[in-house]
This record gives sequence, structure tokens and C-alpha cells, in this order.
Amino acid sequence: MFHLARSTSEEFGSDVTRYRDNGEPTQGAAHGRDPRSPKEKEDKERGDEEMIKVYDGNSSLRRRIFRVIPVPRQATTEQVLTLALRAFHITKDPSNFYLTDLYAAEEIELCDPTPVLNLNRQEGKRPAVFLRFKNNDSGEVRVYPGKLQVSESFCIVPVTEATTVADLINEALEKFGLQNFNCDDYRCSEILLDRGVCIIARDIRRILYVSVTERVLSWDERPWDIVKKLGKDSIRQMELMRFYLQLKQDPHGPNLALFVGNLPPNLSERSYENMLIEFLGKVMLLPSIEPSMVPSGVQPLLVFVNVKSGGCQGLQLISSFRKLLNPYQVFDLDNGGPLPGLYVFRHIKDYKILVCGGDGTIGWVLQCLDNVGQDSECSSPACAIVPLGTGNDLARVLCWGSGYTGDEDPLNLLRDVIDAEEIILDRWTVVFHPEEKEQTQVVCNAAGAGSTSEDNTQIYVMNNYFGIGVDADLCLDFHNAREENPNKFKSRLRNKGVYVTMGLRKMVRRKPCKDLHKEIRLEVDGKLVELPQVEGIIILNILSWGSGANPWGPDTKEDQFYTPNHWDGMLEVVGVTGVMHLGQIQSGLRTAMRIAQGGHIKIHLNSDIPVQVDGEPWVQSPGDIVVLKSALKATMLKKSKIKRRNTEPSILPANGEGGKSTDE
Repeated sequence: MFHLARSTSEEFGSDVTRYRDNGEPTQGAAHGRDPRSPKEKEDKERGDEEMIKVYDGNSSLRRRIFRVIPVPRQATTEQVLTLALRAFHITKDPSNFYLTDLYAAEEIELCDPTPVLNLNRQEGKRPAVFLRFKNNDSGEVRVYPGKLQVSESFCIVPVTEATTVADLINEALEKFGLQNFNCDDYRCSEILLDRGVCIIARDIRRILYVSVTERVLSWDERPWDIVKKLGKDSIRQMELMRFYLQLKQDPHGPNLALFVGNLPPNLSERSYENMLIEFLGKVMLLPSIEPSMVPSGVQPLLVFVNVKSGGCQGLQLISSFRKLLNPYQVFDLDNGGPLPGLYVFRHIKDYKILVCGGDGTIGWVLQCLDNVGQDSECSSPACAIVPLGTGNDLARVLCWGSGYTGDEDPLNLLRDVIDAEEIILDRWTVVFHPEEKEQTQVVCNAAGAGSTSEDNTQIYVMNNYFGIGVDADLCLDFHNAREENPNKFKSRLRNKGVYVTMGLRKMVRRKPCKDLHKEIRLEVDGKLVELPQVEGIIILNILSWGSGANPWGPDTKEDQFYTPNHWDGMLEVVGVTGVMHLGQIQSGLRTAMRIAQGGHIKIHLNSDIPVQVDGEPWVQSPGDIVVLKSALKATMLKKSKIKRRNTEPSILPANGEGGKSTDE
């Protein structure tokens, strides 16, 4: 059972669209000028809406980062304020905020009943407003208990300009029911999710970036002054700040977890010391999550988001999940990969993982679990999926859908994780033994996808499928095109269109995989299998390939094969006759040619042939390939088809905050 606490903390700018001063997105704007024609501008001016830039503070103005909101021309000031707050995901009382005209000679609160048409304008720029926090003499702040074992997830403390941190600690202890404790044993920290640089760690191979900083406050500081100062600089940053009450475990400040990464091997101890000294100017802290922070019977949720998968929808999900969960639970895979999150959760005995990405992202997370599982309390946490990739074949098999559209309620995604059932996914080891001669192999390999020994043997873990021939050749062309122009492959629909176009080109050009059946020898469970005339073979662990197609096809009573699944210890081998056949399979018009089923497959290549393992393609030189059952298994979560219950879920953030506060 999870326990859900809602938090407004998210990385500032994680879902910010960057714009030039003329109000147009930076991508597509040339040399800072509005690319629209005069007629387009005139047509826009005749419309009923005005596009207005909103800055949330002095910092966003300096950095020229803002958000654009469409506002009806006859909108009232209150309506414009509501839209501006919504653009920055601020749900607090609107009476605490006001707007000013950025281009006005003097910054005063907008009081015009219909201000849109009367905003000052500069040539070539959209009208712009400041979203400001009212400079009241008093207010209230939330204090969170951190690791303290109390029933409340936070308490609200009224503050004035005269309130000190010492006063705040005393009041918070009383509200948490700890008034009999000595106040001198506690400290109050200011935690921000914005600033931060590089983390150093002992057993992590990559440099990590997590935007979290913690500052222990002195007893005479004024909490309300801190809030107001942040609000003037950035209201989003003010929303990201929290006051945490903690025991003084260390008189010098909070405990730190440090990671070291990307260090070259075989250097002297002195050399490593010098490197650390050089890096120490880029150190920041990781959260420390201990089992005592998690109540009995509760499963925390660790969320990984790949912002580069598919249509780059991950930024939206990071923003949403960091509001619904404790931000310490949500990791951007672009900042260090899965290892930092797994390290933070290494002491938690029972938790689940939600992977937001494509099939390659899921494989990446599973591979990191393989590497660090033996050092963690939970070696095989169950993994759910939000499909962000292009193919999403594993997500389809596990009923998570063909692709995240952005319309799904993130809270419902979390409920789906709660309702999902655990299943086992077979995994397979693919071993490549090149012939004993000088190799000319070309490998386009994802980091960490496989390992190579001294005898040039390559070993991969396969989760979905393994292709040889025309399928892998087409996959390789797509992979190379995306590597050359990554900005052209940010749309799932466009990616599929490019893939189809490449297939059509191959139909009219030379066929590098023609007569593949003459270039390979196939053995299944020790028996030689005679191949039909094919240009490619695909070895399936799951019954989804090429964005949802089922090459194996539906059950039939005419053949000798068993009904396949992804936990039976068997692989299915199918053949395809060419690019057209591939297209027909993907369109559902035909199935592939069923060739064999088995648990141990050996293939000999007579020549250089394209291959791909779970979508990672390269050209393999002659030699032997062995596919055998891996000792590694994955526990996956399959989305339930049962109608969701109406009870409220309970998902516990990693730091022990609880409750159902929905008013942040």
C-alpha cells in the first residue's frame, strides 16, 4: 500500500518553455525577430485573445525565462491573475498575489477592470506582466517533520516580521505534540529544489546532478523575511522552499551522501585525492532515506523519468509527479541515470519503481538493478511503466498502453500502479563469439548495454526481442539518422513516419539481407533447423514487436507450437521475407513465418549481418551467437483491467511525509 502526499515542490523551469524577448519560442525564431508575416500578425491582432508574457520575479526577468498565457481581451484583472497563477502551477489563495505591468514607467499594482488592452507595449514584443507576492507584514508557513516520527505530514505556523527561527521551532514542536522535548536538540533547515551541482559518490559510475540544497538556519533568522525575499526573486522558487524540523544529529550540519563518478582506473591514491579536491567545488547533497522513515506495510514509490524518450513529454511528468509526491522520489534520468535513485533507496526493503520512458529506458533501469541489486535491501523491486518511447512494446504487453498522450491524469497513473499485479519477465543472455580473426565490427551500442571480455566476446541481456537481417538493418538506418539529427526525432508520430519512409526506400534499393537463410545456421535446443527463404529472423520473448505488432500471430490448432508467454522459459523464432513483409506485419495484414520454439538457441553467421537487441542495432561480424536463459529475472507490474476502486490511494513519499493535503 502506498500513501500519497501532495507536494508543490518541483524543479524550477522543469516544464518552462523558453522564449525570446519577442515572445516567440526560441526554436523557430531567427535572430530574435518575430518570424510571422505582417498579415499573420494583423490576423492575430483581430482575434479575441492576447498572448501575454508572465514573469514570476526578478530572477526570471534577468534570465529571460517566462511563460506565455492566452488571455481574452476583455478579461478582468482577477481573471488574468488566475491564468498567471495557473501557468506557474500555484494554487494558493490569489489574494496573496498581484500583477504589475512590466513595461510601465512605475511598478504599481494593476487595478484596471479590463487591463489587457491598456497594457504598455514595446515594438516587436508581446505585452508582459510581473506576477508578484504581496509584501504583507504577516502570513503563515508550513513546517515539515522530516525524519521525526509524528502523525502529521506538516504543521502550519503563523509568522510575522518579528518571528524568529527559534520561535518557529518552539511553535512547530508544540503543534507536532513534542512540546516536552528540549528545543535546543532541534534545528530548522531551509530546503530548495533549484540550485545544485555535481554529486560525488564512491560506487556510482556517472556524475550526478540533482537540484536540491539544504541550509541550516540560525536561530535569529526571520522565516517571513526568507519567504518574502524568495517571493520577490521568484515565486516559483518561493513555492519550492520548505522549512524542515530536524534533530541535531551533527553540530556541523546535515549528514551528506557523496558520490564519485567518471574517474579513470589505475591511478594513485594521491591522484584520486587531487581529483576530489578539484571536484569539491561542485558538490551537493543527496537525500538520505532510511527504513525508519517508512511506516510498516508501506511501499514507497521511486519514479524515473526519461525526458528524451519519444516526444519529450517527460518534463510535464516530472513537474506533475514532483507535486503529487515528495520530490526526492522523482529522478530525471538525464541527470545521472537510474543509479542515484537506486542508491537513495538502497536501504528500503520494499518499494516499487515507475519508469517513464521507452523500452530502452526500461532496459536501462533493469540493467542498473542487475548491477546494484546485491548491494540493496530490495534486489528486485516491481516496475511499472508510463510509455514515452516510440515502440513501447513491453508497455503494450503489460497493458500500460501504446504511448503516453499527456491527457492522462498523473494521479490516475499512480492509482494504476497501486492496482497493478506483479508478474515475472523472462530475460535472456545473448552472447556473441566473433571468429578468430581481425574484427571489423561496427557497434552502435548504448552505454552499459553489453559487456566485452578480452577474447572479444560480447554479452547482452535481452528483454524483448533479438533480430537478424532486414529488421535490424532498418533499425540501424533509423538509429543512425536519429543520432545525426536528434532534434528531428522528438515526435512519436514523426518517428514512425520516418521509419516507414526508410522501409519504402529499402524496397526499391539493393537488398543487403537477401538470401539470409544461406548466410546463417540455426540450432534450437540442440537441433538443426532448416530455414525457409527469408531476409530476416526475429527471436521473440514478448508477443509485441515493431510498435505493437504480433509477428507470431494468434493461436492455431494446425501447428505443433505451444501458446507463448513471457514467463514460460521459451523463445519464439519467426522469419520475414523482406521489407514489404515487415510492413504487412506491422499493419496487421500478415504474420511472420513460424520457425521454432525453444529455450537455447545457437546461430552461426557466415558474413557481416545487421543485428539488433531490444532496438540497439549494429553490424555483427561472422561468428557464433548463443541465446540462453539468463539467471536474471525482472519483476514487472501489469496494469489491471479491473475498474479502479473509488477509495483514495495511499502512497508514501520517501521521507515519511503523509496525509492527503491537496491545497498546496
